Amino acid sequence: MPDPAAPAPAAPESAAVPDSLLFTRIVAHAAAETGQPLSRALGLSRSALARLVDRHAPAFAATVAALPADAGPGEDELEETDLRALVLEHRAGAGEEEEWLAAIVARRSMGGQHLWQDMGFANRGELNAMFRRHFPALVAANAADMKWKKFFYRQLCAREGFLLCKSPNCEQCDDRAECFAT
Repeated sequence: MPDPAAPAPAAPESAAVPDSLLFTRIVAHAAAETGQPLSRALGLSRSALARLVDRHAPAFAATVAALPADAGPGEDELEETDLRALVLEHRAGAGEEEEWLAAIVARRSMGGQHLWQDMGFANRGELNAMFRRHFPALVAANAADMKWKKFFYRQLCAREGFLLCKSPNCEQCDDRAECFAT
């Protein structure tokens, strides 16, 4: 049986990653982190995490079973609720997978690396493929291919009526390379 925590080879951006592989990578990456229960690392309740693992990442069933019965997602960071709502507004369907992914994306967006790294993907292309599959309208809204965390904050700030950026548009900004993939 392959090691679920082993890094996966880079996939072309156009390749569709099956949900089981996608969730196994996400769960494996979060499980490898120390210092917090898996439910908190992913922003999911124990019951939601158990359903996810049962359906897509059964190699982690014992990890979830070892969680306390009342294990929860922990407290949201300041922006998490709004970010989760933003992502869900752009979902492809009404399945639990999109609900789980919205919670996971919101929680993992609080990490200190690029989102694709915080999610446990091999490259940004895998993250983009996940968004295209589960949140295609979000990809369409990010047509300029802004880095995802920057894009999310720009969207959230615009909703609140203020401009996060120091330049009126991206083309005139001195920090363009900070926001867009190269």
